[in-house]
Amino acid sequence: MTHPALDVLATAQRLQQNDQAFALVSVLRVQAPASARPGDKAIVTADGIVQGWIGGGCAQPAVLRTVRQALVDGRARVIRIAPETPAVDAGTAPVRALGNLPDEVLNDVLDDVLEFGMACHSGGTLELFIDPVLPRASLTVIGDSPVAVALADLAPRVGLQVNVVAQGAQAERFASAARVLASDDAAGVAAQVAPGSFVVVATQGRRDVQGLRAALQLQARQVWLVASARKAQVLKGALVAAGADAAQVAAIVAPAGQPIGAHTPEEVALSVLAAVVAARRQGAAPVVGATPEPSTAASMADPSLARAQTSPAPASSHATAVSTAPEPGARPSCCGG
Repeated sequence: MTHPALDVLATAQRLQQNDQAFALVSVLRVQAPASARPGDKAIVTADGIVQGWIGGGCAQPAVLRTVRQALVDGRARVIRIAPETPAVDAGTAPVRALGNLPDEVLNDVLDDVLEFGMACHSGGTLELFIDPVLPRASLTVIGDSPVAVALADLAPRVGLQVNVVAQGAQAERFASAARVLASDDAAGVAAQVAPGSFVVVATQGRRDVQGLRAALQLQARQVWLVASARKAQVLKGALVAAGADAAQVAAIVAPAGQPIGAHTPEEVALSVLAAVVAARRQGAAPVVGATPEPSTAASMADPSLARAQTSPAPASSHATAVSTAPEPGARPSCCGG
């Protein structure tokens, strides 16, 4: 007979391979009467328990609610489900009675033990550890430019799974990518790339509009365009004129990247990847239809694009390099503009 914990771990592996978010919930402490035992485990998704045992129906509403919160922000929790809220002695770690508080309040007390009331008359106390396991973040690079190649090579090194989309793309050119799609047809791309990816359009003059149309179909967490502000404005106008949703188009961040004074394609890719990592670590929610923050929209992938900015350069160590950069036409290596 298989050990129950092995069944739980096998289910966890299957869900992870399918890029499905879940939480591994483990029973830490039990005070009788309770049907769970220390060490009991369960795999819980946003829809409920998939595998395992962590107690009866009295515990499950609190567990499910907390799991859903953990799957949003990726942070682990310890919760206690008890008949009544215990008193807290001065100088001890805080314990909050949060069972009836709105979800947004939970985000302010993630370092505490979350206390929920036991709804059943049987009594008993459970303390559980909720550990969220999120799908591997993915980056979809659209284009076959030198920046696209460098970005696809660099992104897996920071834990991003890379999809490449480019008309006629050759897989050997993107050896580090998990998947290479040789067509940028918007409907076809949307059918093969899961929602929630970060997207960088690095077409740089080759099928720009087609690449942007594909990006808008992906339900992306954020879309960046490697181009000058002037060129981005023209492309966005063309998309809207062709019937694209104006709010989705406005949410495209361009120029892409952090202002690091990048010159080479590899440096531009690094600056763009820095912006992607920042959005990932800040827990950026899907932004399709939202307006980007001015500070993000003003970020630059290449200092030669500075004079096309509509907002001033940030006060940082890059400010001097940005303010003294040449006009876009002064150097041949601009970001597709």
